[in-house]
Amino acid sequence: MTLARDSRGPIGLVAGKGLIPLRIADAATKSGRGVACVLIEGFADPAEFARYDPVVVQIGQVGRLLDTFRRRGARDLVMAGRVTRPSLLSLRLDGEGLRLVGRIGRAALFGGDDGLLSAILRVVREEGFNPISPTDVLGDMLVEEGLLTTRGPDEIARADIARGIVVTRKLGEADVGQGCVVQQGLVLAMEGIEGTDAMLARCGALRREGPGGVLVKLVKPQQARQIDLPTIGPDTVRHAAAAGLAGIAIEARADHSGTLVVDRAETVALAEAAGLFILAIRPDAYLARERIEP
Repeated sequence: MTLARDSRGPIGLVAGKGLIPLRIADAATKSGRGVACVLIEGFADPAEFARYDPVVVQIGQVGRLLDTFRRRGARDLVMAGRVTRPSLLSLRLDGEGLRLVGRIGRAALFGGDDGLLSAILRVVREEGFNPISPTDVLGDMLVEEGLLTTRGPDEIARADIARGIVVTRKLGEADVGQGCVVQQGLVLAMEGIEGTDAMLARCGALRREGPGGVLVKLVKPQQARQIDLPTIGPDTVRHAAAAGLAGIAIEARADHSGTLVVDRAETVALAEAAGLFILAIRPDAYLARERIEP
């Protein structure tokens, strides 16, 4: 869904690392609503957002973050980009941060990302804000089921995709990661806190002889879809090619959920040039076609 031009005030953007936050800022501005940018120090690059008059905050400066949005009249908030989850002992929380941490609760703070993000969304709503998904701004980054590239998976790659679906779902159920790499039925790597690019970097040394493996990226079953949808882009393709993979399988659009594809034309062109396939799948339907139990 593309945001219509209206007078609801600017979109509030909490920006981490990566291309998605900048694309959101651009789209919100083009929609006529404008954007109030708060950048997380050490992750989002202020130079890239200079035209949006951003405010840079440390990860524990919750009061300054929320005050910025209140002053700029932003009530719809979107959180996007990669931010490495810090140790609680390393956080330098301001007074507002300390107050909100108490409301988030111990179970969420010391649990997985999904529980923490869901608790954060609840508290943000209680503070009078409306969390929205990146897909509410960037719906065209979700892809329909089907092949994005000219080349498709062969029989070995199709079996690896099926295995990857099963493994990635187990990871998601445990609130660990959104992806894995499978080659010839062997799980070379599973995504954890390091993220997709770092996982792919590990795979090069683990690669077996013969047909390359497949990266599978799926939405976690209990994922907070307003914040943390899986994402691929040009860098993903570069890392996948460097690791000797045969292709990438991602979750296709389902309403406002699925895998975001940043800079789709460039991403697909890079995959074509590297001889990789990109396939958007509906996991249950795919497993059914491959006659594999979920």
